[in-house]
Amino acid sequence: MARRSSPFRTLALWVAAGAAAYIYILRPWHLRWGATDEEVERALPGDELVPQPKIKATHAVTIFAPSGKVWPWIAQIGQGRGGFYSYTWIENRLLHLDIQNAERILPEFQNPKVGEQIPLAPNGFGVPIAIVEPGRTLVAHGDTRVSQSPFPNMQPGDFINASWGWYLEPMGERATRLIERERIDYSPSLYNAIYMRAFLEPGAFLMARKMLLGIKQRAEKWTTWSAKGRAAPA
Repeated sequence: MARRSSPFRTLALWVAAGAAAYIYILRPWHLRWGATDEEVERALPGDELVPQPKIKATHAVTIFAPSGKVWPWIAQIGQGRGGFYSYTWIENRLLHLDIQNAERILPEFQNPKVGEQIPLAPNGFGVPIAIVEPGRTLVAHGDTRVSQSPFPNMQPGDFINASWGWYLEPMGERATRLIERERIDYSPSLYNAIYMRAFLEPGAFLMARKMLLGIKQRAEKWTTWSAKGRAAPA
């Protein structure tokens, strides 16, 4: 007589299968969503700020607009500025960040400078800008060992060293490649490994993908209106 599988054994098998699918299929996919092999492997400005990342992700999207129509949306990124063009119901309802995604260019935020912060929350928490090449590159970088900035869920003795960059590459006169890269190093511990890999990493991808598509939609819309000789949408 065949033995019946216990509910716990069945559950354990499903959990193991799900974990394997994520590790070997979903994770490699989302860490390089939209990016080519060359883009993933290429060194980019700011990589040196986090020389040995435990998490590194490169995402990319093609935008059918010249780089000059894409850059303004990147320049104004931040809480209390242009937002992050992502899921505000997550940012506001779950995280209480009070973020509003702009649907127009905000002139007062078009000149980001090294040393200024990209605000992430209304309490003043943000990440300093480390590299600016107007029209082409914006990289933010923070290291809690240097800045001593508070960071959610950090334990005593922990550190986080992270960079977040946006890179524009013209593809002729009518298209632009937008590459977004994240590099994160942190103090090794079981808690950090679980939190970073199981929660922060997939969560960051979910928001980053929506952000890239949000920038694409806005830049292409603005370009279409400009081509028709009409004012950019307000």
